[in-house]
Formats: sequence, C-alpha cells, structure tokens
Amino acid sequence: MNIHARAAELAGGGAEFALALILATEGSTPRKAGVKAIVDSQGAIFGTLGGGYVEIEVQRLAPDVCASGRPVVLDFNLDDVHACNGGPICGGTVRVLLDPTAAKDSAAYAQAAEALKLRKRGVLVTVFRDRDDPEVSVQWFGSEAIGDCTEFPGADVLEARLAGETPKLFSQTGEEAFVEPVIPRPRLLIAGGGHIGRALAPLTVGLGFDVTVLDDRPEFSDPNLFGESVATRCGVVPDEIARIGLDEDTYVVIVTPSHKHDAEALQACVKSNAAYVGMIGSRRKVALIRESFIESGLADEAELDRMFAPIGLDIGAVTVEEIATSIAAQLVAVRRKGSAVMR
Repeated sequence: MNIHARAAELAGGGAEFALALILATEGSTPRKAGVKAIVDSQGAIFGTLGGGYVEIEVQRLAPDVCASGRPVVLDFNLDDVHACNGGPICGGTVRVLLDPTAAKDSAAYAQAAEALKLRKRGVLVTVFRDRDDPEVSVQWFGSEAIGDCTEFPGADVLEARLAGETPKLFSQTGEEAFVEPVIPRPRLLIAGGGHIGRALAPLTVGLGFDVTVLDDRPEFSDPNLFGESVATRCGVVPDEIARIGLDEDTYVVIVTPSHKHDAEALQACVKSNAAYVGMIGSRRKVALIRESFIESGLADEAELDRMFAPIGLDIGAVTVEEIATSIAAQLVAVRRKGSAVMR
C-alpha cells in the first residue's frame, strides 16, 4: 500500500497521525524532496525518511505534534556537528513538513492513490501559509484537470512539474506550495520466467519498475520463485500480453525458452506503442525473425527498428546475472534518456 492510500485509510478509521513530507534538501542527504512517511501518535512510522537522524527526530517529535494539532516545519542540518554524538555527517540540509492535520485532506490522498491504482498521472499540491504557525491544505489535480488550477502556484507550474516528473517547493509572499507529481511506476512485462527472467525481475523492481513475469509453464511462473514484489501470470504469453494491454509506459523483455515463442511474443508487441520491446537472441536469429515478419506482413521495417535486439547494452556480459544487468541498464537508459545504444 502506498503512502497516500495509507493516509486515506487511517483518516477514514479516525486514527491520529502526522504526515511527514520532505519539502527541500541541499547537499548530501539520505532522501530527497517529495519523500513521505506517516508517523502515528506513538511515534511508529510507516514508510521511511531515509533512516538516521532526520527520521529519528521526526518520530521523536511526532507525538507532541499530534497532541498539539499544529503543523510544524522542521529544518535539519546534517553536518559534522553531530558526528561526535554518532549523528549524521552527510553535510546537507533537510526541510520537513510534519502535518498532524493531514486527515482533513484524505480526499486528495485517496484520489492520488486511486490514480496510481488506475495507472493515471496527476499532481498533489501542498500549500502552507505562515511558516511559524502553518496552515496546510492539499489538493489533487489529475493530468486532465491541471488547467483548473487558477491559484498559486498556477497551472503552468503544475504542467512543468508533471512533465519533468520532479517535485519542487515554490514560494511567494506569505505562502509556499510543494508541487508533487504522482506518476505510476513504469510497467515491465518479462516474457519468460527462466534464468534470465528470474535474475532480471528483482533487479528491475529495485529500479522502480512494476514487474510482471509471463510464462506458460506453471513451474516457471510460480510466485514463490520471485517474491511478493513481482507479479506472475501463467498462460499463453501473447494472450497474456493482450489481456494486460500495452501503452507508452509499458516495457517488454522477451526471454522465452525458444525462438518460436520469442517470435509469438514479439508479434503481440511489435505494433504497439510500448516504450520498449527487447528480444534476446543472436544477430542471426534476429535477422531471420525480421525477414520473416516483413515477408509475412506482420510488421514493417520502421516497426521492427523500434525493437531492441539483440537485447541489452554491450557491457561484455557473459553470465546470466551480467546479461540481466545489461538489460536492466538498457531499460533505464530508454526510460531516462529516451534511447539506448544497441549492441
């Protein structure tokens, strides 16, 4: 469950809690702006602010803040002043909003959670006035409704933050606004639960992908092979791809046990607008599949040119783990840069 869903749930149940939001950082810090955690009236935490001094202090202060019902803005200096006491020596600064009134904004948090569930994008805007005695309000703007933001910081700012996928704190006289893009994790479909699929799945979860492994063999789509962070589906791979659907935020890695199955999986993807389609195989295999697809009318040259095959960045990979790493690196390059050097 994500932080927004948890906040809405706690508010609905009448629980007493404070929402901690990192507003800004400078220098070296454990976590960056936009990170959230929930701390209850006993100091128990859901999520993390990076551990260490900042998190410990927020947990220590949360019971009193909850009791007062008044939001506070906390500034932490992570310099070596604390080192003699075993404290942080990162050298950066962190500003945190600790808001015990977050329950009143549960509708906005519920909307953000629902958007993530439906794989939709939007922006949460946290506005607070009077730094010494903050009054906090939170609004949700779905991507289609950003134009409705007529007050500070304005629709143009929200559009720019959503496009850049980065949060930022904005200030004007008497008030500040933290603009936080809410973006679903990119979806990765791994066609094939063999050695490479098993090595790639946990690696890409750690890189921020929402991973599903597809295989028509029950023993290779067993959830116990991958852990609870990876979804699995057992069935004919092209059919499963069709059921899930492909969009511009979906990445597909084809690593089935046979050329035939690879070609069938590719056929299910080649005309889609998926962000990435990569297929394992030798140059000869790739050339033969290209020729076959063109001759049979399954795809044209332009559609096949979007495919990454042979798959992965050329890092000299030999072992299964190295091959998985080269694929993961290519996925990141396409996600962050829009392109990646092919082999």
